[in-house]
Amino acid sequence: MNCLHAFVSGRVQGVWFRQSTKEAAEGCGVTGWVRNLSDGRVEVMACGEEPGLLQLEAWLSIGPELATVAEVVSEQVECGDRFSGFEIR
Repeated sequence: MNCLHAFVSGRVQGVWFRQSTKEAAEGCGVTGWVRNLSDGRVEVMACGEEPGLLQLEAWLSIGPELATVAEVVSEQVECGDRFSGFEIR
């Protein structure tokens, strides 16, 4: 199991980014969570097979229609937690 930890910046809050990320993650077959940060970024932790994670990472750089993604900073991390689905925090 691989995990992706990402921070997405730009116009990513108040534009359905978290809900759209949840839907995209479920479509990619990955589990984890997404949440807004107080500095205006969105944080994502996603775990699954490499192809699904790559697909989600590519989607994060685009986001939903109303979003304007300026940057995605991501890294592969060890994932100690097991997630049963993908949730919005």
